[in-house]
Amino acid sequence: MSAAGDRLQDTARKAALALPDVSHSRPFTPQLDVYKVARKVFLIVTDDPDEQIITVKCEPEHARAHMDAHASITPGRYLDKRHWITLRPGPGITERLITDAIEDSYDLVAAQLPPGDRPDLR
Repeated sequence: MSAAGDRLQDTARKAALALPDVSHSRPFTPQLDVYKVARKVFLIVTDDPDEQIITVKCEPEHARAHMDAHASITPGRYLDKRHWITLRPGPGITERLITDAIEDSYDLVAAQLPPGDRPDLR
């Protein structure tokens, strides 16, 4: 079952907040939720009802595979198009896919942190 826009956003928020040492803020606009691990962004969620999207960090080869498999996954909006992807509601965008994308993004960002800043990973 595909996730509708509000479910996409709710699923993303819950998945992010379930991870260790995650902070949440709105540093850019009131309609962008930014989730970070040790001050590094791993997820952006829009609150705009006309543009229900989430953006996550992704390995380039996985990003291409996701985009090839799902028309609702595109290069990251306003970010490095090679390392970030944007997910929109659509066919095949399931809660499991959303959660996996967020956990993968978190793991990528956390692995790049200096050892003393890394959270206790799952």
